[in-house]
Amino acid sequence: MEVLKSDIVIAGGSYTGLTLALALAKSLGPEISITVVDRDSRQSRKDDVRAFAISAGPRHMLGLLGVWSLIEDEAQEVREILLTDSPLEAAVRPVLLTYNNILDTGEPASFIVPSGALSVAVAKVAENVPSIQYVEGQAEDFEAGDPFVKVHLADGRIIEASLLVAADGRRSRLREAAGIKCIGWSYNQIGIVTQVEHELPHNGRAIQHFLPGGPFAILPLRGNRSCITWSEDAERAREILTFDNDAFLAEVDKRFAGRYGRLKLAGPRASWPLEMHLARRYVAHRFALVGDAAHGVHPIAGQGLNLAFRDIAALTEVVTDAVRIGLTPGDADALERYERWRRFDSSMSAATFDGLNRLFSNDGTLLRSIREAGLGLVDRIPALKRLFVSEAAGLSGDVPKLLRGELV
Repeated sequence: MEVLKSDIVIAGGSYTGLTLALALAKSLGPEISITVVDRDSRQSRKDDVRAFAISAGPRHMLGLLGVWSLIEDEAQEVREILLTDSPLEAAVRPVLLTYNNILDTGEPASFIVPSGALSVAVAKVAENVPSIQYVEGQAEDFEAGDPFVKVHLADGRIIEASLLVAADGRRSRLREAAGIKCIGWSYNQIGIVTQVEHELPHNGRAIQHFLPGGPFAILPLRGNRSCITWSEDAERAREILTFDNDAFLAEVDKRFAGRYGRLKLAGPRASWPLEMHLARRYVAHRFALVGDAAHGVHPIAGQGLNLAFRDIAALTEVVTDAVRIGLTPGDADALERYERWRRFDSSMSAATFDGLNRLFSNDGTLLRSIREAGLGLVDRIPALKRLFVSEAAGLSGDVPKLLRGELV
């Protein structure tokens, strides 16, 4: 039986796992070895049609890690955000709330980044960090003891480390192995994503149409292109997904309501059922959860990846602080500090996004009137809009150093 040794093992080599490896390597230095275990090869997922809204705080961190310079040319800054709330058949969709998405520092509060560009950049930077090693395999189970945790791979190999971090997604095997339960539920909605080219420029504007079936977001990409993140009633979504490209584009065009002129599909379509889950605990003995393994939220605000980046920044800071005073990366007090730091914020975010989806994904006359009055009130209070922008940028509250653009 082959036994490998490392200081830190990260299960999962997608955006979250590799970015965590980079953050830890940058903060802890070459003396600490980091092993990333993933069942896929390191082939980047270039065909992923998704795009992510990356907030200012995570952008600061990606800059420190050497990732942002590789994706900057493909990142589209969001300069303005518009919200509408109307039935799908409405002849006119009045804008109920609009706000400037520029922070007081002059930088945009968010950027839209193609998934493939981020995947390529993170993998490229990680490949050139000597303290990060990659092991192809599936982490299936672990035994946590002292002074190390034994990570069992599907092929029988074992990795011994001081700390194991699960970044292995919503269906985390290691979360289950740790006996950590989740609370959550499924929505009667399916998420649909595609990209379109359009005749008219978007001018850096992101649009969120609140429709009865669910929110329909138009996220600007470089050039006259946008990524569509579309939440739809599950039954209707399954029907739409059977349409040929012309009929599917007609449904997209109906939701654009004539904005940006003629449309053309610029990528394949992808879909998945929408759900919310929140782990009851984020840590166990020499073990921590990050990203989707810890929390999954409704995409209504596009904050899922940003929550993962907040996890990364907080976990990196507590582990680095522990190591610098002579403790191990898996120190129990450090992990408890991480859980206190992140679980409340994640819980509040999940509850907020769930509430927004339930509030806006219906066509009741009374609720629509309440929504319109509320959005109209917010639109007339500049200070409140600035607060929303700062919160979405990931720069309010107890912000980890990496998100502030500071090395740990």
